[in-house]
Amino acid sequence: MHVVITGAAGFLGQRIANSLAERGTIGDNVGKQAPISGFTLIDVAAPQFAPPNSQTRIGDVSDARFLAEAVPAESTHVIHLAAVVSGQAEADFDLGMKINVDATRALVEHLASHERQPRFVFPSSVAVFGHAPPIIEDDTATLPISSYGAQKAMSELLINDMSRKGFIDGLSVRVPTVIVRPGKPNAAASSFASSIVREPMAGEEAICPVPTSLTMWVSSPESVCKNLIHAADLATDEIGFPRMINLPGLSVQITEIINAVERAGINTGLILHQNNPSIEAIVSTWPERKNTVRANELGFKGDLDIDSIVQEYQQYALNRPNA
Repeated sequence: MHVVITGAAGFLGQRIANSLAERGTIGDNVGKQAPISGFTLIDVAAPQFAPPNSQTRIGDVSDARFLAEAVPAESTHVIHLAAVVSGQAEADFDLGMKINVDATRALVEHLASHERQPRFVFPSSVAVFGHAPPIIEDDTATLPISSYGAQKAMSELLINDMSRKGFIDGLSVRVPTVIVRPGKPNAAASSFASSIVREPMAGEEAICPVPTSLTMWVSSPESVCKNLIHAADLATDEIGFPRMINLPGLSVQITEIINAVERAGINTGLILHQNNPSIEAIVSTWPERKNTVRANELGFKGDLDIDSIVQEYQQYALNRPNA
């Protein structure tokens, strides 16, 4: 088994690569664990942490010629993490289309030319829903009202149809807002949800740009990584159609996140409340909760509670103080 990870220099990509390398196996198309022979890690920069049996390819994922050279013919699994995040995709439409849509199409079309069609795991987003009903069901229609959400929805439909045609064995998993992301704030509209935990924990100020009554559907990095690996492990016949799945998460108000930070012994006085209408306009349309029956039946797992998510990052920060 050969695993390809795009966006491999990001924190999720590195966690997934090293988790799979430590385990040493991955599911085949009937769900049986088989040894991993190697990894190809693709990004615009080299990962800081990479398994010993990996090769790194640095380049532009929207370049079809680069992909043709970078993705080995023996690839059995592709986890496509490369993306332009929500706020950046809204601010730069052309870039969002290039990376979130054109690169995905170039990649799946290249994979379709292989003799063996690999499992293609695509992390989609809660942003595919816009002005969603109080509870998202498995069959709730996607009506995105942001460029990022629309781009993710376009890719979902492409992956679903190419899987129906037998060109690839794809699965789009709609990932909750991931908290707490390590590192510095990024251009994601939801970046503040990590900042209000991460920065005060480091003794720094953080901006909360939305009302504390706003509710978000969230998941920890650990749960997201495990669920993406689980998506790669599933037997083809077990998945069925459609090839889009709403992942489990937690429905929490911003005030609940702040309270969990305080319970962890962190100074929440470092959280400054400064409303940003453009961020609120994007995030407030995302679903507050989901009824993830199909994902639960397939064995995907969520987090216990918001305190466990905060504590998970607290432990991570203690082990990697410069992260």
